[in-house]
Amino acid sequence: MADRAKERPEKIRCDACPVLCYIAEGLSGACDRYANHGGELVRLDPLTIIEGAEAKGVRAVPFLTGAEWDGDMLATTRPVITAIGAGTTYPDYKPAPFIVSQQIEGVDMVTVVTEGIFSYCGVKVKIDTDRHIGSERAVVRAGGEPIGHVMTSEYGSKMLSLGGVEHLTGGSKKEGRATCDALLRLCNCEPVEMTIDDAVTVTVQAGRPPIVNGEEERLMRVGCGSAAIGMFAAQWVGHVDEAVVVDDHITGVLSEHQAGKMLGLPPTGIRVKGRRSTPGRYFQVAEPGTGWGGTNIDDPLLILREADAGIAWPGLRLFMVSTTGEQFAYYELDEHLVPVRKPAPEAVRASAERIAENCEPSVCSVLFMGGAGGSLRAGVTENPVKLTRSVKAALTRVSCGGSEAYVWPGGGITVMVDVLGMPANAFGYVPTPALVAPIEFTLRLADYAALGGHMKAVQPIDRVLARNPRRVGRDR
Repeated sequence: MADRAKERPEKIRCDACPVLCYIAEGLSGACDRYANHGGELVRLDPLTIIEGAEAKGVRAVPFLTGAEWDGDMLATTRPVITAIGAGTTYPDYKPAPFIVSQQIEGVDMVTVVTEGIFSYCGVKVKIDTDRHIGSERAVVRAGGEPIGHVMTSEYGSKMLSLGGVEHLTGGSKKEGRATCDALLRLCNCEPVEMTIDDAVTVTVQAGRPPIVNGEEERLMRVGCGSAAIGMFAAQWVGHVDEAVVVDDHITGVLSEHQAGKMLGLPPTGIRVKGRRSTPGRYFQVAEPGTGWGGTNIDDPLLILREADAGIAWPGLRLFMVSTTGEQFAYYELDEHLVPVRKPAPEAVRASAERIAENCEPSVCSVLFMGGAGGSLRAGVTENPVKLTRSVKAALTRVSCGGSEAYVWPGGGITVMVDVLGMPANAFGYVPTPALVAPIEFTLRLADYAALGGHMKAVQPIDRVLARNPRRVGRDR
């Protein structure tokens, strides 16, 4: 028995993150990224290289300091080394896993790649929909745990801020795990169902329409109610006497609007509830909701007051439509000046279809956002602040999974990247909890040496290609 115990393979300790798993032979660590293979710690996902003109959605612009750029946005003339599958630098002082040199247009370049452990990270979600999904600052939950909040709406879009170190590490263990799981799935373009306090249930997936309360959204608004009046007023003249575009934010009234006045439309006596802003523009005509134009109503007549008997007339033709054209109704006033719904004339129906035609498809956008702190930068240079200065001076280009990243101004290296532009399964996690995201730094070899970079760790690209890395083309 003693001899058999001696033969049993020892567990090995993984030092790729602060969890420091002990991994038995044939098993993987808690992150499923590293495993014990014959007593050796191995990375389960291969290093990923993007090559070929077909690289779908990848905007990997060659970094050609001192060379003329030919406009090739996909870097088809060279393989793009990504950090996907590269591994980490933990416990930080070690050089990045791959520091790769290659010559581009006669210039010696180097790309430093590492999978950063991002405790300070999150996602910004843009949801193109007219529907009200929650009040600003409302808590967003996944699995019942708070993972973020609703931000200020943008034109035709609702915005969410999810994740961040406060949710990952500042709450309970359950909150941190729920946040990490939601972020990971969102960044890997998987669907995530979330609830928003006192509002809706919404399913978000990058590149797909949002699903609000079980219904898939179709269209993003063409504009606010006032903008719709300005765009389509001329098409209504001669077919209706009045048009009201119902909108949670700015409801438009044709005859009062400057567009209607310039087209010679007389006052109609149709009066709208809410707070009048400028002529033909009304705020707060109803509460926010999932009905017409992002309001809480399904009957548009609820936003109207009684018609002005001194101005309105029997037979007045009234057209009411939402900001996406998906809901519309045509009315004529009876002898008591009460709107009576009638079949919409073909020209009116065509106008609603024209509004819908000018709406863009409803879609979700997910942008990963993270701060590359001192620990990650130490894998690039022994003096991390020099890397930050090099990035700010545009001597070093930052990318994530080969996709162009936006670097925020101000201190540190805070990056933001569209996850749809990255290869599939670009993100991982560690159960600290934190996301693992690829990040690459590309610069001239001479500039890298001047940074105090880890020059002894530099290896030519041919050596990396010989390792049979994962190659990404059209299908990501």
